[in-house]
Amino acid sequence: METNPVNYQRKMNIPWLFNMAWRDSRKNRSRLFLFISAIVFGIAALVAIYAFKYNVQNDINGQAATLIGADLAVSGNKPADVHLKNLLDSLGDDRSQERSFASMAYFPKSQGTRLVQVRALQGNFPYYGAIETTPEQAGTSFRKGQMAVVDKTLMLQFNAHVGDSIKIGNSQFLITGILNRAPGQAGAVAGIAPVVYIPMQYLEQTGLVKIGSRVNYSFYYKFTKPINLDKLTKKLDPMLDKAGMRYETIESRKENTGRNFGDLSRFLSLVGFVALLLGCVGVASAVHIYVREKIASIAIMRCLGVKASEAFLIYLIQIVGIGLIGSVVGAALGTAIQHLLPVIFKDFIPFTISVQISWMAIGQGILLGVIISLLFALLPLISVRNVSPLNTLRLSFDDAVLSRDPLRWLVYLLIILFIITFTYLQLDSWLGSLFFTLGILAAFMILSAVAWLLMRLTKLLINGSWSYLWRQGFANLYRPNNQTLILMVSIGLSTMFICILFLIQNLLIGQVNLSSSGNQSNMILFDIQNSQKDSVARLTRQQGLPVLQQVPIVTLRIEQINGKTAADLQKDSTIKIPHGVFAYEYRVTFRDSLSGSEKLTDGTWIGKATPGKDIPVSVEENLAHRANLKIGDKIVFNVQGVEMPAYVASVRKVNWGKVQTNFQVVFPAGVLEDAPQFQVLLTHVPSDKVSATFQRAIVHSFPNISIIDLGLVLSVLDELLSKISYVIRFMSAFSIITGVVVLVASVRISKYQRIQESVLLRTLGASRKQIFAITALEYWFLGSLSALTGIVIAFGGSWLLAKYSFEIPYTVNYLPALILFFIISILTVIIGLLNSRGVLNKPPLEILRNNA
Repeated sequence: METNPVNYQRKMNIPWLFNMAWRDSRKNRSRLFLFISAIVFGIAALVAIYAFKYNVQNDINGQAATLIGADLAVSGNKPADVHLKNLLDSLGDDRSQERSFASMAYFPKSQGTRLVQVRALQGNFPYYGAIETTPEQAGTSFRKGQMAVVDKTLMLQFNAHVGDSIKIGNSQFLITGILNRAPGQAGAVAGIAPVVYIPMQYLEQTGLVKIGSRVNYSFYYKFTKPINLDKLTKKLDPMLDKAGMRYETIESRKENTGRNFGDLSRFLSLVGFVALLLGCVGVASAVHIYVREKIASIAIMRCLGVKASEAFLIYLIQIVGIGLIGSVVGAALGTAIQHLLPVIFKDFIPFTISVQISWMAIGQGILLGVIISLLFALLPLISVRNVSPLNTLRLSFDDAVLSRDPLRWLVYLLIILFIITFTYLQLDSWLGSLFFTLGILAAFMILSAVAWLLMRLTKLLINGSWSYLWRQGFANLYRPNNQTLILMVSIGLSTMFICILFLIQNLLIGQVNLSSSGNQSNMILFDIQNSQKDSVARLTRQQGLPVLQQVPIVTLRIEQINGKTAADLQKDSTIKIPHGVFAYEYRVTFRDSLSGSEKLTDGTWIGKATPGKDIPVSVEENLAHRANLKIGDKIVFNVQGVEMPAYVASVRKVNWGKVQTNFQVVFPAGVLEDAPQFQVLLTHVPSDKVSATFQRAIVHSFPNISIIDLGLVLSVLDELLSKISYVIRFMSAFSIITGVVVLVASVRISKYQRIQESVLLRTLGASRKQIFAITALEYWFLGSLSALTGIVIAFGGSWLLAKYSFEIPYTVNYLPALILFFIISILTVIIGLLNSRGVLNKPPLEILRNNA
């Protein structure tokens, strides 16, 4: 008897493992490519978005100067005092000024009127870039006389041409050019507020700058001599801050623009990641089925001396190799798709975006694809380690053993950490990424639980009184080698993601749909001087229109809060009041009751002031939160130089979406009646014809009054909405296509699970029609229940997003969900029947030989 056996350890032969992986894949490459194709569109979306982000960043760095148009810009909503004016006049080697405000424009030729953004310009601004016009020289020549440059959308709307005239206030200007683009202005903005440039020397004679007029004062500077702008702006900052003005340099514009588009790219990346997660579901489910079919081959290799770790590595090499190929294909597709993104976003971007191949984006996409393929394929692949030689005789293995495998739980942990980390990089919020991950896990567990219940209930409910076809179709849901769990999870998650995208899209779109039906206000007149209010109301009634609201508005600032001033904030950083609260210019009103859009949330409403005592005011809850205001807090208001002591008597919740005047601060009656003020009037016009007639009458009699026609605003918003909707649908398409690919791959690969059952039924004499009916019943039940569960989860998920993320009212349009339910259910049945066609068209013996 040998007492010292030799402990022989065979070294792992790496080249042999690659060779075996290659040889074993020859028969299954089409199937491997099918399930790995699920990640192609997710990788394509992310590579396109990453390339877009890098190109935008490069263009921001290169074009930041043309976005601001100057080395330094200073702006505020009130005139500079004498001391500050002297300081501003001493800056720069070349200086320009601009006054911008909203006003009505009147086209005498067409007799059309519209609210526009008037920009009165003085000097050579812009110093970088140009005011792009047709003809080209109009961008500079209009400053030499009483001429105007008018936005192209406005020219098209009123069929105006160069050489026509436009009336701004009391003055008429010759249209010398069509404005195509101004520094820092995106195409979509022009649709909402069309710009009209006029020379500043003619501003006073328009008669538009009066009490209550909201005018923005801008100063632009160019430095031809070297200067340290950071040092200069740090010196200016306290003085500008005290005056309620702000500054901007090329560097700060670069940072702000980059931050804004960083938010956009993070959102787009998250949409692409949703598509990629769908692909991951497809990879995991397909590899699970693929490994189950390979048990016999693995068991034979184990009998021939192949170690469990070597068998695991053979199939891991296959999956990683196919994952790498799929990632390269996705990266190539994404590089092509990135050429479309600048076209899609051109109306929302105030500069030209270049399209260049980004090797960084390609590298990130390929690396991410390989990691995703590896992580989500590991779950089913680790079961290969548990296949023993005994499985050549017993072609199954215990799932209970797999559930106790510690490596399996390590893979689960790695997947969760990966999802949390990636979503954090997109959302920049650990809490948001945690909730996103928990939402996905909850959906997965719900779908798994429904699948488990389905299998148990089906087994209990089937009885002998059912017809043979129904018994067979439903029995397939719980028999060995069933795909109930895999298909329900993959189809359900795909449906859930797609449905959530549709529901959230409809919710966001619904937020900008304004209604002008009934007697709701759809026209607002503002900048009405106090001496004009009765005449304007009388003219409104003469036109047969109702005066729905006539509200006085007073302009003021906050001087003190609980004894603390803006100067105190500079000295004490522990004071929890933002400086903007003191710098902001508030438009307030006074009345004795709450309006229909307000609801009291704290304190007591006091509608009448008591002479000789502090004034009780009501503040809006967002202002109260921002300024840390509580009931009883003392506030000193500065009303045109007169200080008024007050205290917070109540806090209101305001519905800002309602079409009427809403205010952050409301005074009681008996205080501000004699203060300098202007009026706002709200009315309802029944048609475009009446609206045009009324606007002409107002502009003719009161040229200083501005009018917001909500019907026109609605049409502009609809146009903008269609562009936003197109962007949303374009990005959603990646998830929808991926979801369909996952569905096709999951159901298609499941056909290999059903071959033996179908052949056995053929051998026992089942007809083609019977097998088709059995298959159709199984897949209809799987598809419909999976889709229904996914849609129900989507309703819950979209409600949570609407309530806690977007903070918008939740309403459901059931039609898209119903259509999606039938599409997914029918598509599942069609693919399932197509799977069975190959089995039914060949003799049973041939199929058994091919799959032996």
